[in-house]
Order: sequence, then C-alpha cells, then structure tokens
Amino acid sequence: MHILNIGILAHVDAGKTSLTERLLFETGVIDRLGSVDQGSTQTDRGEIERRRGITIRTAVASFTRGDLRVNVVDTPGHADFVAEVERALGVLDGAVLVLSAVEGVQPHTRVLMKTLRKLRLPTLIFVNKVDRTGARERELLADIRRRLSPHVVALNTVRDLGTPAATTRPVALSGEKPGEAARGAAEVLAEHDDGLLELLVDGKVPDGGRIRAALARQCAAGVAHPVLFGSAITGQGVAELLDGLAFLPAVSQPGPADTEVARAAVFAIERAPSGEKVAYLRLRAGTLRAREPLTFHRRHRGGAVHTYEGRLTALSVAGAPDRREAVAGDIVRVWGVPGIRVGDHLGGPGPDGQAHFTPPSLETVVRPRVPGQEPRLHAALLTLAEQDPLIGTRTLAGGETSVLLYGEVQKEVIGETLAGDFGVEAEFEPSRPVYFERPAGTAEAVEEILRHGRNDFTATVGLRVEPGAPGSGVGYRLEVDLGSLPLAFHRAIEESVRLALDAGPHGWPVTDVVVTLTRTGYVAPVTVAADFRGRTPIVLGRALRLAGTTVYEPCHRFELEVPLEAFSAVTARLAAAGGELHDTVRRDDTWVLAGELPAAAVHEFGQRLPGLSHGEGVWWSEPSGDRPAR
Repeated sequence: MHILNIGILAHVDAGKTSLTERLLFETGVIDRLGSVDQGSTQTDRGEIERRRGITIRTAVASFTRGDLRVNVVDTPGHADFVAEVERALGVLDGAVLVLSAVEGVQPHTRVLMKTLRKLRLPTLIFVNKVDRTGARERELLADIRRRLSPHVVALNTVRDLGTPAATTRPVALSGEKPGEAARGAAEVLAEHDDGLLELLVDGKVPDGGRIRAALARQCAAGVAHPVLFGSAITGQGVAELLDGLAFLPAVSQPGPADTEVARAAVFAIERAPSGEKVAYLRLRAGTLRAREPLTFHRRHRGGAVHTYEGRLTALSVAGAPDRREAVAGDIVRVWGVPGIRVGDHLGGPGPDGQAHFTPPSLETVVRPRVPGQEPRLHAALLTLAEQDPLIGTRTLAGGETSVLLYGEVQKEVIGETLAGDFGVEAEFEPSRPVYFERPAGTAEAVEEILRHGRNDFTATVGLRVEPGAPGSGVGYRLEVDLGSLPLAFHRAIEESVRLALDAGPHGWPVTDVVVTLTRTGYVAPVTVAADFRGRTPIVLGRALRLAGTTVYEPCHRFELEVPLEAFSAVTARLAAAGGELHDTVRRDDTWVLAGELPAAAVHEFGQRLPGLSHGEGVWWSEPSGDRPAR
C-alpha cells in the first residue's frame, strides 16, 4: 500500500472545501455532495464553521484509488487562521492550491504559493469555478506565471468557459505532430532539464512521455507545477485532478516487520464530546500501537526541550479505521495523553526551525462579561492556546489576560468558541499591535550571597545580555562550568531567564537577545532552586536596563489599487497613518501602490479605504517584519 498526504490550500471562498467534497464523492467515500452554504460538508464539522461557511480547524478525510490511500487535509482559507495552515505544512507530502477562475490570483494565494515554493513542497494548481460567469483561462494562466510561478504546465483546457455547460478536455502533449502545447510545456521544463533544452535547441519537440516524465520529476522536486482547470460543483476537471495526483510523491508503507523507533509530529488537537483531548499525528517512521509507553518531546520558545511520558488508550488510522496499529506515512487520531499539545514530537524534539508564516502581530485584552468568571476564562484561553501554539496568551502586569491574534475575524471566532464550548461570555478590548524589545547594547549585572546580613535569596547569579542576530530569538549560554551547580539549579536559572524575557524594561517581550550566565554560587544545604528562581529575574532586569532596549512595532507589507482620482486622498491618509510608499505604478485608469504600514493602522485604513476610493479600492496586506516604534 502507498499513502499520500495532501493539503488543500486556498484563498477564502476559492472553493477549497467544495473540492474536498467532490473528491470524496467521485471516489465513492460519500454518496451525496455536502454544501458549504447548508453546513453539510464532511470536513467543516464545527458549529461555528457550519454557521459562517468557512473552515477554521484543519480536518482530515481519506479515499482510496487502487493501492494508493490519499489523506486529504482541508485547511482554513481565511488569512486570520494561517496558524492552522502552518501546522498542516509539516505533515504533507504534497499540496493542491485552489484558485478561482473568476477572482484569479488573490492576495492570500500569493502568500501560500510563496511558502510552498520556499519549502519545495510538490504542488498541483487547480483552477476552480470554470462554469461561473467571468471565468478566465489564457489570461489567468499568464497571471499565474507572472504572480505565482513561471514554471507551470496546463494539462487541460476548457470549452464553453464561463457557462454552466463548461467542459474540460486534456491538452495534447503527444501525437504524430506535437503541437504548440507540447513545445510550450517543453520550454517551461527545459530550464531545469538539460536534455529537453538540447532537443529544443536542435529544433526538435520531445514526445509526450518524456514531457510528462520531466514534469513528474520537477513537480516532485517542488520546482514545476501542473495546472488543471475544472469545477468542484459540476465535477468537470476533477477526474484529471485525481489522475494528476500521480505527480505527487507517495510514501511506500513498510511491512509489519518494521522495528524502527516511532517518530511522529502532533499537528492538530480537538476535543471529543466527552471533553477528552484527541490529537492528530503524522507518523514518519516506526510503528504506533495503543497501550505502549511513549516519550513525547516539546520544544519551548528559545530552544529548551521538555520531555514527558504518555500511554495511548486508543488510536484510529485515517482511511483505515479497522487497523490496530499505525505505520510510517499514516495520519492517526490518538487518545489518552492529557498533556499533549500541538507541535509535540515522538522520537526526538523535532526541528528547531523558524515558522513558515509571520507570527501574529495583534493583541487584545479579554475579560469575562460576568464578574467572578476570571479563573474560568483563563482556563478556557489556556485550552485554546494548547490547540494554537502560534496564537498564545500572556498574563499582563495587572493580572489581565491578553490573546495574540492575526485579525478581527479570529477575535470574533474566539469569542463564539468561549461562549459555545466553555460557557464564558467574553469582552475584548480594541486590538493593538504586539510590540517587542531588542537590547540596544551589552551589559552585565550580578547579585551575591551576603556573608553578613539578610539574604532574600541564598544564591549568587551573574548575567550578561547582548544583542543577538535578527530573527534569532532567545539564546542562552554558560560561561561557568556546568559542574559548578547542581543540574536542578542550572535548570531553574535558564527557565527563569526565559520567563523573565516575556516582559522587558518597557513591558514587552524581549527577543533577538543572548543571555550568558557569568557567575554562580550557593550554600549547601541551605540553597534551593527557588532561590535561583527568585534572584535570576532581578539580575536579568538590571542587566537589561543597563544595556537599554529599543521597542519595535510590527509592520504589514501592502498592495493597493485605486482609481486615478483617488490617488491624492489615499496617499495622504497612508502618510498620516505612518505608511511608507515603496513603489507606484500606473495601469490604465488605476494606480497600483506598494509599501509598508504599521500593523496598528491596518484595520482602520482598510475601513476608510472605500470612502477614500469611491468604493473601488482593492487592498491587500500581510505581516512583514518590524521597525523601531515611533
């Protein structure tokens, strides 16, 4: 048996969930097509998803074709839930990126494709809605080459485009007289295939078999992408898409004799009706069975690794519910590990890489509407944070709780979830940007054990802080011998350093910093770990104040299209909001503007744009770095 784990990714409303339904219907998994509008789809199971008609949580569905089992991971399309996409990327063998033939390449489509290309994840492009009025083929294909990737090859074409009668037919890449399509495909692929290039230079057109073989190799390498047109509603082009899955690299599953240590990653968490935590894992190696003792690894911010033990009470293999064990390539639902969280790994701590998408740049303070429910609200938010490691919570100086966000829609969904799943009505303050601090210089501080006099903490701690490389996060080093302290004391110091960096001199998290332990001391048997936990934040705070920190604000990169007559009003408003223009291009009767805007101003500017542009402005933005706060 071979197995293929694919993700369906798209800008919101491109038809991603409808395509998943069609795939399940065409392969016989379901006998009736669900509807997003009616809330009857297989993958949008949550009440909020059904009511809003959008995907919020990653869901998995499976179908079989011959000896190939395909697990389809349906991910959210709205940019506010990009954290769900982030987690799915780590478990996929390939992806299907869905576009609308009417709306074309949309802002979030570009963000997704940029990430897929960076990861070299094999990707098919499916152009949906060819039966809708306004659907495009040639122009859209050119737009895909210009804005997503130049290395795309169309495998089918459309008759009666833009009508309910639209039908697809394969593009002829072979035959006695290879035509324009074959030559065009060969020219695209020749950039990464010297053999094809040599044939073209000699004036020859490669045969269809050679072209498809080159496309399969380059698709598997993540450098070229087959394009298929179709409609999830009518089913046109879906058979070609199913055939196109052969371009994605499937995993050959091992036999029962496999004895390799189980390696897996947790990429989603949900709650069973009983309230029990259920985790989704992608198994990379080894075999997984219920009731076996397992060791899980969790990597914290800054690189520290925590391990804990667990024993599965039950498991269910996606697409093979009767199986009692999971093997490499499987996606598995598991029960019985209460402390499990998204991002945990079996078989090792997992990679210490950077996130594929920019972290959330907004923050809101949340309070219960009913006084006295603060503990209940805090517990509910911690539960949600377990399911969303990129969207966490933090306790502010006054004891209030803040939630990190990507956007306002996400805030609304969190409010509905708190009310529906936890019975807590919540109130949110207006969103504000998440600022952070970086050290401006280098400084040291130390506090000694007093030989004479009162000791608040019987511990000596010396720390040096210095700037780290941009994007490096938190680094921690030792300039003392590891044996100078018991291991528990070293652990207490490092954990206290990382916790204390959540609030710098200006009250914001400190990042891109290197903290070095320069001095230690203790008195046996008087000193305990709590002495180091109490003294370390004091010493670190003094070192940070001596070094000085600079506060940075998150920014968004934007693109904006406005009518000619709106140029002055729009640019004036951008300047007033702290925006910076990097490029202006005139296209016919519009101006296309590109630049940078503080995250704090993005929501308000988006609300003002229709009035400034007479309702004709088109706005797109995405998180894109930071700058010193003004």
